[in-house]
Amino acid sequence: MKKIGLTELLIFIFSTELIGVLSGIIAGNSFGIYSELVKPPLSPPSWLFPLMWAILYALMGASAYIVYYADKDCRKNNLILYGIQLFFNFIWSIIFFRFRLFGVSAVIIFILILLVIRIIMHFGKSNKIAGYINIPYLIWLIFALYLNIGVFILN
Repeated sequence: MKKIGLTELLIFIFSTELIGVLSGIIAGNSFGIYSELVKPPLSPPSWLFPLMWAILYALMGASAYIVYYADKDCRKNNLILYGIQLFFNFIWSIIFFRFRLFGVSAVIIFILILLVIRIIMHFGKSNKIAGYINIPYLIWLIFALYLNIGVFILN
């Protein structure tokens, strides 16, 4: 891997964060909707979600940056997989908050979990760190699936 280019790294992180922000804008008033829902046990306070997602999006962007420069042979396939999972991540908030399709959004998270497992495996082949830094994302998604299913059942 070449020397870290701070500008390129920040572009990867910023573009990933921007996708999260745009999803949130399109989803609408998620704080208001979240407060109205009957939530399952262990549901965190609403302020924790934007903080966690900001951290996770930064890690996702950094991992994409690493594989972009780590493995030119697999770069295209890795970034296509990354883009697909980012698309599912993007639509989840919209499906859950704007349309309140809690069952559909649970299916989306399940698909997202499968995609992130593939990312961890494929990115890890190119660069172990790029794979490992997606593990917190996977753990958060598993927790989000629990919350989503709980909301689906309780509402």
